[in-house]
Amino acid sequence: QVQLVESGGAWVQPGGSLRLSCSTSGSISGISLTAWYRQAPGKQREPVAAIGAGGSTSHVHSLKDRFTIFRDNDKNIVYLEMHNLEPEDTAVYYCNAYADGNNYWGQGTQVTVSS
Repeated sequence: QVQLVESGGAWVQPGGSLRLSCSTSGSISGISLTAWYRQAPGKQREPVAAIGAGGSTSHVHSLKDRFTIFRDNDKNIVYLEMHNLEPEDTAVYYCNAYADGNNYWGQGTQVTVSS
């Protein structure tokens, strides 16, 4: 079992920045991929970025200039750094981990971008 807890969501004005955290615990040695997804109101959940066990990363092309995924291995936390936020980035952001053939999700953290 893997437990994921997201934090860092907040209200921010357009152009602002946020850093989201995904704290991982449990059988984390089996995690092969950790990813951030988001779900805007009325829309399907969509991928944002992912990081592999070896540290390789991938980002959705339209977001890669503003969003960065990275990990602190000592703290077992995966971060999503977001800059120049736009109202279209408003969504619940979820952490996802794939471990030992299973998919795990956190509860999500709300990001609201508005003036």
